[in-house]
Amino acid sequence: MKVTIEDGCIACGACESFCSDVFKVEDVAVVDESKIAGNEDAVKEAAEGCPVGVINVEE
Repeated sequence: MKVTIEDGCIACGACESFCSDVFKVEDVAVVDESKIAGNEDAVKEAAEGCPVGVINVEE
C-alpha cells in the first residue's frame, strides 16, 4: 500500500486521530511508510475521513 498527501492539507489532525502510528501532523500531515503494514484499515479510514480529501491510498 502506498499513501501520499497532496497539496492542500489543512493540518486539522483528523488523519492522526484515526491512525497516529502512520500519520503525524506538523505544518501538514506526514506519512510514516514503515508503519503502514498492519494499519491498512485505519489508513483507509483516515483517507475517507480527511475533510479536504488530500490523502491518496493505492493498494
